Amino acid sequence: MKELLLLCLLLLSGGQRSLACPHLCSCHGAQVNCSSRSLTSSSLPTSFPAGTTELRLHNNRLSTLPNGLLDGLSSLRSISLHGNPWACDCSVLYLRAWLLRQPAGLASHLGVNCSSPPGLRGRLVVYLTEEEVLESCHYWYCDLALASQICLFVFVVVQAALLVALIIFLRKFERLSREAKRTTEESFTAGESQRENEYAPLKDSSI
Repeated sequence: MKELLLLCLLLLSGGQRSLACPHLCSCHGAQVNCSSRSLTSSSLPTSFPAGTTELRLHNNRLSTLPNGLLDGLSSLRSISLHGNPWACDCSVLYLRAWLLRQPAGLASHLGVNCSSPPGLRGRLVVYLTEEEVLESCHYWYCDLALASQICLFVFVVVQAALLVALIIFLRKFERLSREAKRTTEESFTAGESQRENEYAPLKDSSI
């Protein structure tokens, strides 16, 4: 009996969470307004109420949408996505595919323009071809590869500088060791000569 009661409570709390208005957004019935909140792709709510019919995400700082974010909104009739700096690289594939699945009357693609890379700036996301998106992915990968090569070059230069410093230190240490050894030998030889000079009168007097 306790297990059944616990299960009912969990289902009830889950249902309440699915109907709750997302943080940083305002809700009026089935309308969810998240516009002009300076939302980024990382601060965007991870889910919206399942019964949402109108979703406003315009005039934010969104560059991508998480995969699957809009898939569960089967009642959605209107969505605004304009006024965001969309990055048309590999991360735009989900948004492009979702827009292509929407009916023409929804007009959700209006104002959804690329802000980067430079070659695609101003283009409507929904009209991008797969080849163009893949090229932008290659563009991004090239930047990453270039950054990696620069980091590797800096690492090699630092290692070479440390190796040169180590060689200089070892040579200086070797020179100091030789000088110390020579000084010790000279001191030892001088001491022996002094003792021989001290013993010489004693030998003469004994004779």
